[in-house]
Amino acid sequence: MSIICFQQSRAQQIPIPIYENHVPNARQAPADYLEQTDADGLVTRITQPALIPFFPAKETATGTAILIFPGGGYRLLSLGACEEIAKALNQEGIAAFIVKYRLPNDTIMINRSIGPLQDAQAAIRLVRKRAAEWGIDPNKVGMMGLSAGGHLVSMEGTQQDRVVIDNKEKINLRPDFMALLYPVIIYDPAIPRTRENLIGKQPSPELLAFYSTDKHVTATTPPTFMVHAADDDVIPVKNTLSFFDALLKTHVKAEMHILQSGGHGFALTDANSKDNWFRMFKSWLAENGF
Repeated sequence: MSIICFQQSRAQQIPIPIYENHVPNARQAPADYLEQTDADGLVTRITQPALIPFFPAKETATGTAILIFPGGGYRLLSLGACEEIAKALNQEGIAAFIVKYRLPNDTIMINRSIGPLQDAQAAIRLVRKRAAEWGIDPNKVGMMGLSAGGHLVSMEGTQQDRVVIDNKEKINLRPDFMALLYPVIIYDPAIPRTRENLIGKQPSPELLAFYSTDKHVTATTPPTFMVHAADDDVIPVKNTLSFFDALLKTHVKAEMHILQSGGHGFALTDANSKDNWFRMFKSWLAENGF
């Protein structure tokens, strides 16, 4: 599937398969296991992971690209907020790719706990591989994750030695920066659904620690921007606070914004914060040379 770079047209949003050949770690899906998207843009039963591209106008393109990972508790993908953010990034000259990654499921995966991470690694591999074609600077490729998508992005940024795809070309799989919006970080009983969907109902303490990404921050973790609402009753704000504290202790460049209110799942706007977090994010990107 060829994509014409930078054109503002519906054609640019044709999904681009992440894998050129077979999808790794996959079982043969039953005939009735078909991808579904409801009226609210909630996607389930994904077997063919893909990038949904949003390219900026050629005259405003900065060379920066951001892969956006939707939330949904590793149970579904909520694309609506991601599309709003992708279009706003385009207005700033930034290429955006919504990553439609597989959701953990024993029906279609041999090992469900690595499926999403495989797709995240393959997604950034593909963007860097085609960077010249798409007018992207391979040293300015970041990842943004919303909710459970934030957990996936933070895994990608903190477990860089854990390569779960074939990468014979040795393309750099580390994001140059991360943006985490109300992310899942801590794997504990407070957030059972996200945890259970990825690693089961009765994981060992060791497995919980392995998937709690604040425990794996190192000096090589990418610079990180974080935003969370204090009144989030779905993903407690302690998740962001814990990850930010780990970044500070390892001297990783980081910026955090805790909104007084806003709940969970906001995109560019909500009833109280308007687009302030996005404005601050743009400033943070500029300050860090992205």
